[in-house]
Amino acid sequence: MARRRDAGGEPTLVWERPEPPSRPAPSPLSRDRIVAAAIRLADADGLEAVSLRKVAAALDAGPMRLYGYLSTKDELLDLMVDAVYGEIPPPAADCDRRAALRSLAHGLRRAALRHEWFADLLGGRPPLGPCALAYLEASLAALDGTPGFTDADSVAQASRTMHAYVVGAVRNEVAEARAERATGLDERRWQAAAGPYLERVLATGRHPALTKMIREGTHPDAETAFDIGLEQVLDGIGALLVDR
Repeated sequence: MARRRDAGGEPTLVWERPEPPSRPAPSPLSRDRIVAAAIRLADADGLEAVSLRKVAAALDAGPMRLYGYLSTKDELLDLMVDAVYGEIPPPAADCDRRAALRSLAHGLRRAALRHEWFADLLGGRPPLGPCALAYLEASLAALDGTPGFTDADSVAQASRTMHAYVVGAVRNEVAEARAERATGLDERRWQAAAGPYLERVLATGRHPALTKMIREGTHPDAETAFDIGLEQVLDGIGALLVDR
């Protein structure tokens, strides 16, 4: 994450730097307008379509004007991620731990399906923007103080477990959607194309567990599979309350 230094020599993040004074001509700019334009580009053509030059062109502004609002493309990506986190509604104030975590998980999934590039930027170090921190706070607050989760380490670990499941499931779902578009094969057509090969492999008897899964599994759709996995993770977190 790129940083500038303030007058006293201390590094500052984009979240802490003031914006330049607004100018009505030749075109008004703000971080919000810059980020919205970048998100439109990414939604249409992926992250590879996002550059400071292309964002400036979309706003009918010179690229150098953008540097008054952010320093690097990395900062722009940080701002874009935070904007998408801002689309995730907070859990209802009166919902319990499980309902709050479920709400946050589904909110993140829906956001990633609206903005597939968002899934590419999830993971790694936690984002530090105000909306991302609000999401993290809601996740931790849903657990903190629950019987069995009174210390910081247990709360943090349960939150990380939830986030790891959601991010992994969302990335997999987005990757499958992209593969389907790239090949033109939906799941049914892919199964038809791969079926003869799989039948030959399964006929060897070397993969009994895989054979059972393919022949006896219900193969739910992506949303149902996400729900099932989420409930299993929530069950696991809930089991800690009993075991402690």
